[in-house]
Amino acid sequence: MKKLPFLLVAFIGVVVQAFAQQRPQYSQYMVNNFLLNPALTGIEDYADIRVSTRQQWVGLDGAPVTYYATAHMPLNKGAASTKYAKALAHHGAGIIFHTDKTGPLRRTGLSGTYAYHLPLTRTINASAGVAAGIIRNSVNSSDLQFTNPSDPLVGGGAINQNVLDLTLGFWVYSRNFSVGISGAQLLKNAGTFRSSENNNVTLDLQRHYFVTGSYRFSPFGSIDFIPSVMLKLADPSPLAIDFNLRALYDERFWVGASYRHDDALVGMVGVYVSPLLDISYSYDATTSNLNRVSAGTHEVVVGFKLLNDRRIICPQWVW
Repeated sequence: MKKLPFLLVAFIGVVVQAFAQQRPQYSQYMVNNFLLNPALTGIEDYADIRVSTRQQWVGLDGAPVTYYATAHMPLNKGAASTKYAKALAHHGAGIIFHTDKTGPLRRTGLSGTYAYHLPLTRTINASAGVAAGIIRNSVNSSDLQFTNPSDPLVGGGAINQNVLDLTLGFWVYSRNFSVGISGAQLLKNAGTFRSSENNNVTLDLQRHYFVTGSYRFSPFGSIDFIPSVMLKLADPSPLAIDFNLRALYDERFWVGASYRHDDALVGMVGVYVSPLLDISYSYDATTSNLNRVSAGTHEVVVGFKLLNDRRIICPQWVW
């Protein structure tokens, strides 16, 4: 692989530290909040499968590239006996896989998820969920150039760290609103660090906390507006806030925009093609100093609805 120039190495040094601590950035998390909160496991009436690719800061060598695949489905979910009765409580099970590469650093995670959904009233539900798995951090030191011969990464090869990952979440939702809170990487550095040559190299993780909320209203009949917000705290990083607004037409087509404080303006578009397929795309216009060397960020999400006996096109609970 081509050696990275000195200035990029300096940049990657900063990114390595942040990336080892931060979870991947997603612009379209609102169409797959399952990524952030395991309490959504099994929330719909079908098996929800999503795959995505995100190319961040296009044009900058060594910039982050992220892929993920998620799948979750309800268990023993039954309908209410009458339209005036509450829905029945049910369980959900799922799995999350993601891999994220930034320069010489790759971070791969695999987690299994579980949630319990409990109707509070005929229209409002609550759920609690857990995701447990493993995060593997790897640094390929052969991709780097060093000015200090005593640097612990000198010598080539790969340096790997396996860390246990735990996420807990809570979600309250109805047809028209949702609010949730979750904590990720709660075990921090619990796990095993393996290195055949460099025992003093560490890739520290940090706890993350997410608070999200959304509301759906229909002022024009077939057009729904969905404002939402996310607050993310990953101490010692400053509080990050996303503001989002999407417009959904006839529960088939949607467009939206997001503002990520001190980072990016995002444009989004999506279509629910059929009871099987939906697809969406977003473009991040970088507003930080990286816009001098970056052509922005592209993200594509493709969703599949399996075991969809009711032939639902637009999701009922996560829009």
